[in-house]
Amino acid sequence: MRGKRAPKRKIEPDPKYNSLEVAKFINHIMLRGKKAVAQKIVYDCFAILAAKNKQKPLETFEKAVRNVAPVVEVKGRRVGGANYQVPIPVTGDRKNTLAFKWLIEAARNKKGKAMSEKLADEILAAINNEGDAIKKKQDVQRMAEANRAFAHFANFVKR
Repeated sequence: MRGKRAPKRKIEPDPKYNSLEVAKFINHIMLRGKKAVAQKIVYDCFAILAAKNKQKPLETFEKAVRNVAPVVEVKGRRVGGANYQVPIPVTGDRKNTLAFKWLIEAARNKKGKAMSEKLADEILAAINNEGDAIKKKQDVQRMAEANRAFAHFANFVKR
């Protein structure tokens, strides 16, 4: 590995729900530094979730993230001239990062509605273990399962 590992930045909780997880989600949605736009999208999404669902929007969001977060993923590893997809467990912050990416990507790929509505629909689908983000998680886990034979290379994978 070249250079130094990037330092962990201290992130402030979001102003409305006082949650670090929501603040990180807002940062993932943000494009070109437009944080106010990203906050409006997330807060409108939470308002839609509150209207459509009986639970609090923060609980709904956290449950959806838990459902989408992967347990294992595959990383490429070159051994003896061949590339192997080695399954490795996903730990800590990477679970949430992947879950956020997949939820946002699934919402952005839908057409015809406002982003907050698409995001709310995807979160509600994730609670019921359906939707594109859950499909992505299942694809990754299926790939890891298929390459389980190469798991003995996992101790060589640089994380």
